[in-house]
Amino acid sequence: QVQLVESGGGLVQAGGSRRLSCAASGSIFSINAMGWYRQAPGKQRELVATIPSGGSTMYADSVKGRFTISRDNAKNTAYLQMNSLKPEDTAVYYCNAIVVTTARAMTNYWGQGTQVTVSS
Repeated sequence: QVQLVESGGGLVQAGGSRRLSCAASGSIFSINAMGWYRQAPGKQRELVATIPSGGSTMYADSVKGRFTISRDNAKNTAYLQMNSLKPEDTAVYYCNAIVVTTARAMTNYWGQGTQVTVSS
């Protein structure tokens, strides 16, 4: 079994910054892509950013130039640095990882989510 635990959410003023972390643990052989998604009230979950094990990162147009995704492979951890936050960034942020388990099964995992609220 694999667990993803997010942290770093909270209340922040517009224009401020916040850093989210996502730590993966459990029966991990390797982690392919990791990503961040978000879901605002009444809206569908949407992709924010992804980072593969190798290759280029990808961002939603709405966060390009403001958010940066990174990962520490040694710690099985992904980060999302969010700058110049806007009220419309308010959402529950979810971590996602495509994990190859120790049983050599490739499985998609989600964290429990962390709330980010941006006040105007």
